[in-house]
Amino acid sequence: MEARFWPVYGLRITTPRLELRLPDLRLLDELAAVAADGVHAPDAMPFTVPWTDEPPADRARATFQHVLGTVAAWRPEKWHLSLAVLRDGKVVGRQDLMAADFAVTRVADTGSWVGLAHQGQGIGTEMRAAVLHLAFAGLGADSATSAAMTDNPRSLGVSRRLGYRPDGLTVASVRGRARTLRRLRLDRARWEAHRTVPVEVAGLEPCRALFGA
Repeated sequence: MEARFWPVYGLRITTPRLELRLPDLRLLDELAAVAADGVHAPDAMPFTVPWTDEPPADRARATFQHVLGTVAAWRPEKWHLSLAVLRDGKVVGRQDLMAADFAVTRVADTGSWVGLAHQGQGIGTEMRAAVLHLAFAGLGADSATSAAMTDNPRSLGVSRRLGYRPDGLTVASVRGRARTLRRLRLDRARWEAHRTVPVEVAGLEPCRALFGA
């Protein structure tokens, strides 16, 4: 797909098993289908916005619209990169990287999910490592942040393996109940010390100004 006026569609991040890219309409439809098939157990809610409470078709449409909305709302001062994660050419999840006033703060935040059928295979760690490489090596970030419910050991385990340190607690209202999240932070030195996944980034140069980098 040629995108002269939105070169982010040409950005590619690859690891030994995965490719991450901004999805075109075909891949976005696949991503929506993965969301419809489920991303967590019915008795869990790992998100502060409980979008997965919706029926499968509504979840799929919400995913489709949200990703398009991140493109429409993008500004160099506040951007949200929402990437489809592919393994062997098939979409298995979504990995996001977001920032506000990145040119000043040099801080980026991450969020993600993996389809239920693809969990427990180390994909979450590998795809987070991919966007951390983009943030630190590609865009010159000084630190990266994340957060997870205190009762979400898988997400917390991904952060621990990649070198994040605890950065305090926060409380959110989810489904009308108070839920505690652990904030996490990764600085450049600890990212360097915990790098184990080979990552390559292609197509970044035409996009650099859009990231405020």
